[in-house]
Amino acid sequence: MKNPSNPTLRKAFAPALARTALVALASLTLCVTGLVETLHAAEQSAQTVASANFAGAKSDWHGFDRYDYLMDEADLSIKPADEKVTGEVAGQRRCIVVTPKVAEPGNPWSWRGCYWDHEPQTEIELLKRGFHIAYITANTNLRPDKKWDAWYAFLTEKHGLSRKPAFIGMSRGGEFGYTWATANPDKVTCIYADNPGANREVFSRLVDLATNDVPLLMVCGSIDPILGLVALPVERIYQQFGGRVSMMIKEGEGHHPHSLRDPMPIADFITQSFQATPVTPPDFVGAKFRRTSFYSTESSYRHYPKEGNYITCRGPLFSECYNRYAFELNGVEGTINVIAPRKAAAGNPWVFRTGFVSSSAMVDLALLANGYHIVTGPVPYNADGPIPAHWDAVYKHLTDHGFSSKPVMEGAGGAAGDAYAWAIENPDKVSCIYAENPVMRSKMSKSVLLDNLAPLAKVGVPIMHVCGSLDPWLRDNTLVVEKRYKELGGQISVIVKEGEGHLPTGRSDPMQAVEFITGKAR
Repeated sequence: MKNPSNPTLRKAFAPALARTALVALASLTLCVTGLVETLHAAEQSAQTVASANFAGAKSDWHGFDRYDYLMDEADLSIKPADEKVTGEVAGQRRCIVVTPKVAEPGNPWSWRGCYWDHEPQTEIELLKRGFHIAYITANTNLRPDKKWDAWYAFLTEKHGLSRKPAFIGMSRGGEFGYTWATANPDKVTCIYADNPGANREVFSRLVDLATNDVPLLMVCGSIDPILGLVALPVERIYQQFGGRVSMMIKEGEGHHPHSLRDPMPIADFITQSFQATPVTPPDFVGAKFRRTSFYSTESSYRHYPKEGNYITCRGPLFSECYNRYAFELNGVEGTINVIAPRKAAAGNPWVFRTGFVSSSAMVDLALLANGYHIVTGPVPYNADGPIPAHWDAVYKHLTDHGFSSKPVMEGAGGAAGDAYAWAIENPDKVSCIYAENPVMRSKMSKSVLLDNLAPLAKVGVPIMHVCGSLDPWLRDNTLVVEKRYKELGGQISVIVKEGEGHLPTGRSDPMQAVEFITGKAR
């Protein structure tokens, strides 16, 4: 029918047209609603498919569905058990899967290889969060082997579980978790080890886990007899390799009881490990680089009321964690290391220094929290010290990528001389100099640094030294610098810590140094 142009006809047809529009709108609404419901149902179906396709003897495990399987030890075939398996079966390995009510996208799961149903509170919490729980029989004589590989393939390839499970291991189970994970470092999301054991193979392969950025959490008793034999050495080695390892040491507790009464901290660690997003490297590192983690290992003593105890906590779960990038530049011998802040401060300020930055470098940690990059200049393998032209190349590379044109020059002990040497040759490119117990000599310069401070004073570079009163270098280095720099009209502050020697060089309270640096950098 043609559109009525007559006003009378338009008035007559108006109610009908309105009803037609309302019917059409209602139909459209129903269609959209139906589409949304269909998509939601499809999503729910996709989430639960992994839970629905397990077979075998079905039973209840703490309110969730448990499925039992048996693996033939000869041919590694896996078949559903006819009934719930409660003991060992000759020639067979007992395997168990517990499914959540609704699986999380990606089908995350945790894997235990020893002491089934012992202190299961973390796994129960994970089930509530949509995780699957898996187990394969193991005891003190059944270390991870091809049977573990077959179980992993069964769950990931046939049933669609995540290709990177989380490991839960207590005591010998911790050793088993570490053993399989270090042999398969690219197939693990994280490891929670509770008063764990270990072996030589584990210690020799920890670097592979760290390289694959697998976070560790160890919960231990402070009087556990194997704490000092396993957990603490693992912590030190892993941290030195740049891996993320967090500790929770329960005051006055031994090897038992395992776990925590409140599993939330452990479950949160596992959940966050699965939810972690891939790190996007900054442009300045180029195509070839190595990324590790940098964080403080300072301990905090925290009260956990639900545990009725205090727990010593340290590591990335309890302090800020930063990315450390190691890369090289064409024509520059040696590796450049840059520790990146979570968010760069305005103007992209940075520190230029030599010497490895340890986890006890309190000033650098505080500067990172203030948005500074910490840059360790290259030291070649085939020379006695840093080469000025190579440091110039690093400076140009970073400033071309938006770094501030005036970095903070920093150094401790013998490395402080390198900071001075580059600053003296480039005084107009320096915001300030900060040194801890400095030794005023450097292979970077042929001149005597103590006799060549005038270029710094001329452009007004402020200096701060922090020294121990018992440091053997104090009198002939810092005090000479202080006297001569003031005579040249330069600004210098010297803080002397009474009763302290050359070590440690780091400040226990870094705020005075940080305020000096951030103020001068502005």
